[in-house]
Amino acid sequence: MPQLTPSNLQFNPFSLENTTDYKNWRDHKLSAYPRDIKSLIVSIKNPYQLTLPEKEKISTLCRQINFALYQIESDTPVAKAAIQTLAAQFGLCRLDHNLGADDEGITALQVVAEKPGQEYIPYTNRPINWHTDGYYNRPEQQIHAVILHCIRQAPDGGENKLLDHEIAYIHLRDHNPGYIAALMSMEVMTIPPNIEGEITLRSAQSGPVFSLEPGSGQLHMRYTARTKSIVWKSDAITKAALKCLTDFCHSDSPYIFEYLLAPNQGLICNNVLHTRNGFTDGESLAQQRLLYRLRFYDRI
Repeated sequence: MPQLTPSNLQFNPFSLENTTDYKNWRDHKLSAYPRDIKSLIVSIKNPYQLTLPEKEKISTLCRQINFALYQIESDTPVAKAAIQTLAAQFGLCRLDHNLGADDEGITALQVVAEKPGQEYIPYTNRPINWHTDGYYNRPEQQIHAVILHCIRQAPDGGENKLLDHEIAYIHLRDHNPGYIAALMSMEVMTIPPNIEGEITLRSAQSGPVFSLEPGSGQLHMRYTARTKSIVWKSDAITKAALKCLTDFCHSDSPYIFEYLLAPNQGLICNNVLHTRNGFTDGESLAQQRLLYRLRFYDRI
């Protein structure tokens, strides 16, 4: 049997006409899928220079399930440079400089005062529904990898749920291959323009939910469960596909993991589906939730 990875161009499990490769890939992926969240946590001694076992365990998890959790063995917060260096060891170098990012391309996710007419939920303590990062980006700036690194956690709440987008693909395709065809349409999902006053910060962006990365053939997903500022194709098959995905995301599937990041812990992933629970900050700075988010055009 050929290597079970889409990067081998003779092996194409994501072609709807190629049911043999799909079944082989699907069965192999599900047979090796971990079920214990603790087995996904990799302890790291020095983020500036990973040991071979540390790097290999993270790489293996990302090949298997597209994400891993890490714990840096330190009692003090690490510098942003440490997170960037950690990322670079997995080929993650091209940072997305989004609106909320600093000059280095790193975004501080914490509660900030809202400006009139603006509602950026990541900078509030409200829950965030299922999504992949950067779903509103232009095609040439798709987000393929994300790191979330915890500096401080809130006294209550802030847990993330995580779902490998390849598992979502399997669930939909097993129910109806037509769902995949519908969600690969170039017009299936449109994000309206982002306009502040008379300034257009971002033009409208249309594109597929599922697509294949050029060259590697790896599966990419752009999705949001939000109901505002999004326009879906209105045909029956798209509506059915979205309902199937929504029902799955709100199920008790063992493939959905929930975890609360603690200080010096982080998530490194190939932009998997994720949520965030609402949270309550404490009065002191030490009890005010702060995560650093790094978005990359590269894939792990």
